[in-house]
Amino acid sequence: MFFFLSKTLDFLLSPLIWLFILAILALIFKKKRKVLLVTFFSLFTILTTPLLIQWLFIKWERAPVPLKELEDYDVAIVLTGITRAYKSPHDRVYIEKGADRVLHTLQLYKTGKIKKIVISGGSGLLINKNKDVESENLKKIFLLGGVNEADLFLEDKSRNTHENAVFTAQLLKEKFPGQKYLLVTSAFHMRRAEACFRKEKVSFDIYPADFYTDDPDFYYKDIIPSPRALVLWEILTREVSGFVVYKLAGYI
Repeated sequence: MFFFLSKTLDFLLSPLIWLFILAILALIFKKKRKVLLVTFFSLFTILTTPLLIQWLFIKWERAPVPLKELEDYDVAIVLTGITRAYKSPHDRVYIEKGADRVLHTLQLYKTGKIKKIVISGGSGLLINKNKDVESENLKKIFLLGGVNEADLFLEDKSRNTHENAVFTAQLLKEKFPGQKYLLVTSAFHMRRAEACFRKEKVSFDIYPADFYTDDPDFYYKDIIPSPRALVLWEILTREVSGFVVYKLAGYI
């Protein structure tokens, strides 16, 4: 039930849906049309101007860890959620934004910073008609990248970040007890992920990847409306809301 409700909440938390609702209300309620239109255009301006959302993202994302400051680890835990399931032909892996989770982990493996890789994730789809398993998909990429198959381990049951932590904690306890772990996921997702894993009593360091922000600076384009800003608002709104919901549910 929680899994279904979380997917429904994702839809309702879309800023584009908010704008759509305001537009519909302005068409229906003539007496309130002026107020609704002012609200619509004010919100539209905020949501499409990059400056504010870039600043908020910088505050929310976990900072990158310089390679020279990174220790050596026995196991890297890589979270999934970056592949596409509804694209044919199914003779390859389609990766969306988030490929750095794989590429940066591969770099750490090749440079000897990590010895083993645990890929955590089953399917986050409400309807998984292709029986897609994300950890298996990412395993294919790691193998193509030259990772020894004996160094790859899959957690393939989880459907969300909470279950990532629960099932991976069990796997670590069984196969790698008391070893040094490094958690790898997108920088914007790291706060929720690390909170879930610490709830499961897993001790680890973090390695954020897949950044949506550049180095802090001001460019003229930051005050020019952009559709990308609207996308970033949707991503951040969902992630922060997910963090709050997980807190209320006792997952973190």
